[in-house]
Amino acid sequence: MHRNYNDPTYKKFRTDVLKRDKYKCQMCNSNKRLNVHHIIKWSSASSLRFDVSNGITLCGFCHKKISGTESSYINFFTEIVRRNTNE
Repeated sequence: MHRNYNDPTYKKFRTDVLKRDKYKCQMCNSNKRLNVHHIIKWSSASSLRFDVSNGITLCGFCHKKISGTESSYINFFTEIVRRNTNE
């Protein structure tokens, strides 16, 4: 299944992640060119595609920086999300 960025469910997921992360990259605190990254890949976990706890806000630079090594960041990002959810 391909992502439909105009799907209201996807838009709500994205907005909810950005709000939780206070519209800042969770790696460098930038507020420029923000992306919502799926912690467990979109293609690997269909049940988590719209789960806010599976999303994290990254700037374009940091998103590109982790590209290809996403799996090594799962625990790191999960801990950040847990902390942000409990604030």
